[in-house]
Amino acid sequence: MPTTKEILEKYTRKLEGQIPNKSYSNPSQEYIKFKQDMSPETSRYERIATTIGNIISLKIAEKDRIKIQKNIDDARLDVTPSQVVSLAICSLILILFASFLITLGIYFFNNNFQFLFLFLGILTSISVFYITYTMPKRLANSWRLQASAQMVPAVLYVVIYMKHTSNLERAVAFASEHIEGPLALDFKKIFYDVEIGRYSTIKESLDKYLETWKDYAPEFIESFHLIESSLFEPSESRRIEILEKSLQTILDGIYEKMLKYSREIRSPLTNIYMLGIILPTLALAMLPMASTLLGNSVNWVHFMVIFNIIIPIFVFYLASEALLKRPGGYGESSILKYNPEYSKFISKKPWIKALYIALPLFIIGLIPFILQVDFITNSLNINSDYKFSELGLGFLGDSKLFDFKQNGSETIGPFGVGAVIFSMFIPLSIIIFFSTAYKLKTKDLIKSRDNTKKLEEEFTNSLFQLGNRLGDGVPAEIVFSKVAESTQGLETQQFFSLVNQNIQQSGMSLEEAMFNKKRGALIFFPSPLIATSMKILVESVKKGLQVAARSLMSISEYLKNIHKINQRLRDILAEIVSDMRSNMTFLAPLLAGIVIGLGTMVTTILNKISIINSLGSDSDVGGIGSFASIASIFNINEVIPPYHLQIIVSIYIIEIIFILSSALVTVESGKDTLKEKNSLAKNLRAGGFLYIIAGTISIVALTLLASIALGSVGS
Repeated sequence: MPTTKEILEKYTRKLEGQIPNKSYSNPSQEYIKFKQDMSPETSRYERIATTIGNIISLKIAEKDRIKIQKNIDDARLDVTPSQVVSLAICSLILILFASFLITLGIYFFNNNFQFLFLFLGILTSISVFYITYTMPKRLANSWRLQASAQMVPAVLYVVIYMKHTSNLERAVAFASEHIEGPLALDFKKIFYDVEIGRYSTIKESLDKYLETWKDYAPEFIESFHLIESSLFEPSESRRIEILEKSLQTILDGIYEKMLKYSREIRSPLTNIYMLGIILPTLALAMLPMASTLLGNSVNWVHFMVIFNIIIPIFVFYLASEALLKRPGGYGESSILKYNPEYSKFISKKPWIKALYIALPLFIIGLIPFILQVDFITNSLNINSDYKFSELGLGFLGDSKLFDFKQNGSETIGPFGVGAVIFSMFIPLSIIIFFSTAYKLKTKDLIKSRDNTKKLEEEFTNSLFQLGNRLGDGVPAEIVFSKVAESTQGLETQQFFSLVNQNIQQSGMSLEEAMFNKKRGALIFFPSPLIATSMKILVESVKKGLQVAARSLMSISEYLKNIHKINQRLRDILAEIVSDMRSNMTFLAPLLAGIVIGLGTMVTTILNKISIINSLGSDSDVGGIGSFASIASIFNINEVIPPYHLQIIVSIYIIEIIFILSSALVTVESGKDTLKEKNSLAKNLRAGGFLYIIAGTISIVALTLLASIALGSVGS
């Protein structure tokens, strides 16, 4: 007799022979689509980290691995903790090695070992290490801010659906179809985890997902637990009450967290303003004098590293630490890629147009150096430099327009006032380049979003009228004409008239009149809120007019509450936002412009003293000593040229505007790329042009004052 094992093997082989020979090693198309939705594109950070991590693999402590992995999971990054650490350490080593090579090259070139430059290189490498090492944490926070902005709409849609159909699975599916961005993908993953067998029920999968928000949005978890508890209520009125309580819970929780955040963020923002703007800007005023006292040990390159690399990284660190504490649940809920004008935002044409405008201005800023090229001056038959007296500006003395100087075999400068004026075109070109590009990218999208918001504000009141008419027993197909008559003069009147026209004249059904792909009313009113409200109307009217009336009136009431809370939160943050904006676009640029004028004046004074001393004058200057003694203390050849100083200061101001504009938008509206770019364009124009105007006026006025004063002393 054959054994049981032999019988099983026999029929197993027989069944295998009957099954077609197909390979199931490749993932299904559904899984590939879901994976693409969860991670729509690989970021540059992921590509670099993966490339370096595959070449250099480092072991890390288990404690650090768990911490980094949590941030990676929260940010939905396709990297490993080892790759993150490898990228951070490689960045550290690369910048250290480059700093050492540059320092060594300087030493062999002029026999001067730059300890300060090497020290600044070490600071820069540490800063870059911090940025790359903490990148998953910041990306995770960005993901949370985007996802949490959809929390209130998510709870709203679940509550509205469960009011007329007490089914958690369908309610969560309904919410996942109508909310946007990361939270919609998370809701879809809840179903996906059930389909692949990871969890047996939607409730189990949902509860496991809610645990990920335990430390960031406990009110979101509490709201869903209340929604779940409504499933077990036998009383209909009690069930509705619990559902309404769930929405109020998340609104109250967000409001309390933002109140606390508005109090806690004041001190960090003050530190950013003082340590990142005021103190560095005041220090810049001392640079011309400090550079002469320190001699050849420092030059403009050192200050460029300090003010254009180290201090901006320090400000970025302070701002990012403040933003990491921002609670979720409140912010701009419209996802950029769903905007009909999104193609303009990703287009490269604005960059090309901005480049055509900015490039000539940038070349004008380089004229002092361009005219030092013999080929150009000989071709144009002009001099490489001119005295002010030759240009009809004799009251400025015999100083040169650009004033390059020979220090042995080395040409240094330019020290002239004219060169500083020309240098203003360099920051002007940078400001125009970015502000023009971002304005062209965002102006139509911002206008479209503002129009949609205005339409949605009006639609909130119209929804109440629509629900009230349905509650009176007016059929849904007729109610739109009634509401259109009572909303004359409003934007929403056109929407209701169009729906009524499609129903009465084209014979469309209620759903077709709104959602038809060719003539549906929603084609001309691209608002997620209106689309979702009408979808709820179509679903609920199947269960009766009273159900539809209650659903629409509930949406109207909840939207009014959300609008009130948003207004309160804006009022709370108004003082902080106003302070940041004034510091960024007024005080810092104005102060920096005056500093440039002072620096140019100091250089002009030292330059004139050097010229007078070279002519043999030994006049006494205000009781502080002769020109010779002052010239021996302050050597003009060791002063940082005001041309370089102006460029350092202007780039610093531009970097500060970039950092603080992003921080300002995140504080006010959460993660909102569209508003960030649009605000950056406005702030660059406001702050940048103020800096250029203030700097130019300060340079001319203070230099003229110094020339007149020294002219009287020299005579």
